[in-house]
Amino acid sequence: MERNLELSESTDAAAALLTAFAPRGWLVLGTFGLTWAFVASEGLNIKLAISLGGILLGYRALKRISTGLVMMADAVISWQKVAPLFEAAARRQLQGSPAVALTPVARNDAKDDTRDGDNGKDPLMEAHDLVFRYQDRGEPVLRGCSLTIRRGERLLLEGSSGGGKSTLASLLVGLRVPQSGLLLLHGLDRQTLGEQGWRHRVVSAPQFHENHVLSETFAFNLLMGRRWPPREEDMREASAICSELGLEPLLNKMPAGMLQMVGETGWQLSHGERSRVYIARALLQGAEVVIFDESFAALDPENVKLALDCVVRRANTLLVVAHP
Repeated sequence: MERNLELSESTDAAAALLTAFAPRGWLVLGTFGLTWAFVASEGLNIKLAISLGGILLGYRALKRISTGLVMMADAVISWQKVAPLFEAAARRQLQGSPAVALTPVARNDAKDDTRDGDNGKDPLMEAHDLVFRYQDRGEPVLRGCSLTIRRGERLLLEGSSGGGKSTLASLLVGLRVPQSGLLLLHGLDRQTLGEQGWRHRVVSAPQFHENHVLSETFAFNLLMGRRWPPREEDMREASAICSELGLEPLLNKMPAGMLQMVGETGWQLSHGERSRVYIARALLQGAEVVIFDESFAALDPENVKLALDCVVRRANTLLVVAHP
């Protein structure tokens, strides 16, 4: 809305100048040119009357032309704003597949990124001209931000602190809503997919201080975003991911294993163990896009390698936010 308001104000200013100076300028100049002829004429002057009529007709024509140019400019600006919607819809129609299936998406390996007939080439997620500002700040944190994520890609987003990386991640996952711009998943916006449909497909492991280990069992903290109570296959996959992330020694020390109570009133986890729990929790949701925001900062080099190998192997499409 903010960007549309800016465009509207600039268009209205240009339209006012065009409609004021073009036809009215012609009328003033034409009338001024006839002034001497009118003063010098004697009695009824047919030529003078014809000239005055021509000036009035020219004024009317210029006025209509100016209005038409203003309407054409409005149409061009409007098309630029809605064109991404039509392009996204056209891509889905050409694929010959349903626009969306509102059931939870099962995890599959990145090598199987040619499903749905897109061959991994068409965008999975698109952001066009996003603008976002916090209420207590005057200047936008993000302005004119655009991004395309294709199925199976592994992307790294780097930048200095305060540059808007985490804000962009929160917009992509649906935790925040941009003031203006267009954000699409499978060519559909969040309102069309619904909050639950969007969250099934895009998940994140937020920054350490924004994530939490709840006072519950270790298994609950892993599978809370998947389903609860868990099924046998859920527990098997959770155990496998924990092993890949180097959490197996921790589970072996816990008297109740996966059913051990953790959190403030249970078994205390270190920073590195918490970080790996957050990573496992995000992977176990089986989303199409997984976003990790500074998720590897608290890990030592050995565990960073284990975590990265696990994430690259298991995430369908991956976006990692990190400092340079």
